Amino acid sequence: MNHFKKLQQERATKLAKAKSLLGADNPSAEDVAAADALNTEIAGIDKQLAIFEATFAIERSATAASGSTVHERIEDDPKRGFANIGDFALAVRGLYTPGQAVDPRLLIPGAAPTNYHKEGGSDEGRMVPPAFKEEIWEAVSESDASLIADVDSEPTASNSVELNTDESTPWGATGVQAAWRAEGAALSPSKLATTSVQVKLHELYAFVLATSELLADAPRLAARLMKKAPMAIAYKINEAIVNGTGAGQPLGWFTSGAKVSVAKETSQTAATVNATNIAKMYARNLKPNQGIWYINQDVMPQLPLLVIGTQPAWAPPSQGLVGAPGGTLLGRPVKFNENCQTLGTQGDIQFVNPKGYYVAHKGTAPEFAESMHLYFDYNISAFRWIFRVGGQPYLSAAVSPAKGSSTRSDVVVLDTRS
Repeated sequence: MNHFKKLQQERATKLAKAKSLLGADNPSAEDVAAADALNTEIAGIDKQLAIFEATFAIERSATAASGSTVHERIEDDPKRGFANIGDFALAVRGLYTPGQAVDPRLLIPGAAPTNYHKEGGSDEGRMVPPAFKEEIWEAVSESDASLIADVDSEPTASNSVELNTDESTPWGATGVQAAWRAEGAALSPSKLATTSVQVKLHELYAFVLATSELLADAPRLAARLMKKAPMAIAYKINEAIVNGTGAGQPLGWFTSGAKVSVAKETSQTAATVNATNIAKMYARNLKPNQGIWYINQDVMPQLPLLVIGTQPAWAPPSQGLVGAPGGTLLGRPVKFNENCQTLGTQGDIQFVNPKGYYVAHKGTAPEFAESMHLYFDYNISAFRWIFRVGGQPYLSAAVSPAKGSSTRSDVVVLDTRS
């Protein structure tokens, strides 16, 4: 084992010992002192490792300047020469495995296994090349079932965003007013009725463990990490956007005070949706021309049966039923969504203007790290994604119309039919 590898292994061993000394509910003064001494030794090892890494960097620069070897400019590759995230994970694992040589791709600028610190002070984990971060984010935001692309979303560097909302209407008694004036009469001023609302970002994570057997199979590992974790993240984001409680997670549109619920028809058969339901829901949406029908897939068999007079309310895609049968309902797109309730219960079909819902997410990609130390004695590696996201509807309550008593909103659902 070369000295660089030996230092890394020694550091890992000392860190694990220090953590074990402090792991008790009430560690003794001797244990605390011993852990502090180990931390001092670890700091000394870190200085030696930094010298090694600086030397490696000088060596690479000298080699590039000499022109004696062919340089493939692999550092320009956003994946730093790794085929996939499984390939990268295996290289990082080898970094901490006694007897294995350091993968040279980990020494490329931008791919070196640089320690990082997260809130709470832990320094375990390795940053991945940027291309893999982007792939994970794309898997979330470009998913057919993802709501991130539908709602009004934006990245932020902050842990909270302050929104200024104005829920006044042109016909209401507050906000900017227009008035007729008689000749010579004074003007009556009005002003914006804005309200400041703070949208706090909450931490969403995916935590995956991989056994040594799975780690030995890079394609399977990459498939599991790059597909399963993003799918889980996407579902949780969707669930929060629709059904979030607002406590430790975004406030969903279905659970918000802005929701409007349309009553079922008299003597309507249980677990059905009829054309009158659809027409009334459309009428209650504040901006129906921007609305999208989000439905549970259980509702699909009801759609071809909806007829208003002699006209079908639902139309399949332009290429017919041979295409994906989302189609349109009263001219607005239909999207299947697993976060909607099952047929016959409130929320099985929702007519929503998604641009009336605000989402803020920290950065443009989830933070991703890998560690072999957490379950070192089980020969299991841990992979972790952290994604901070917050959201809530712009409206805090339904809006009263200029004429009539039926309120309107960006979120309209159908009452339970049982």
